[in-house]
Amino acid sequence: MAGADVTGETAVAPEETDPLARAWHELVATARRTASEGLVVGTSGNVSVRCGDLVLVTPSGVPYEKLGPGDTVAVDLDGHQVLGELKPTSELPLHLAVHRATTATAVVHTHAVHATAVSTLVPELPAVHYMAAALGGPVRVAPYALYGSDELAANMLTALTDRSGCLLQNHGTVTYGSSLDQAYDRTAQLEWMCRLWLTASALPGRTPSLLSPGQLAEATEKLRGYGQPG
Repeated sequence: MAGADVTGETAVAPEETDPLARAWHELVATARRTASEGLVVGTSGNVSVRCGDLVLVTPSGVPYEKLGPGDTVAVDLDGHQVLGELKPTSELPLHLAVHRATTATAVVHTHAVHATAVSTLVPELPAVHYMAAALGGPVRVAPYALYGSDELAANMLTALTDRSGCLLQNHGTVTYGSSLDQAYDRTAQLEWMCRLWLTASALPGRTPSLLSPGQLAEATEKLRGYGQPG
């Protein structure tokens, strides 16, 4: 935020003028939001954002509230670290796979509890709400693989085919978007839909009604005009 320096002139914060500093500031804010809104616990989960030819990522094992402007961690698309002293997240292969294979600007990975619970129960989140259309359709579950592995990244990419979000079996969620806000919103919507399905399906003797492919297609079309014109 801008303020006055000792000369009385307005001081400008680096994140207001430097694209890299601004991207890091927004990334840290998003990472802190995943923790404050209960989508991760401790240092679990991770966030990345693309800035030109670089991908900024949260570091491994560092509480988000301790991250500051001088902690920027950035890699190139081959995974070589080009900025920062802190070690990148252990899920770097997952983030780079999304950035290389899609048009993503931002990626959010969480261990959201309801979504992770669903990932242990079904191969695909049932179409219990039309917001599935915002993720491209019914959300698939990527088969389990060790965290941080190339196998996990490959399984995730398969589950993300024509989708902007998926579940990772016995692990968590991955969503991406054209901005950190969009990627985060998709994560929050996915967790909410998982909570909705678990709540509805828990009633003994009752089965939740599901949307048909045609109904989801109709919602997909209507969602194209959602929000304010850009």
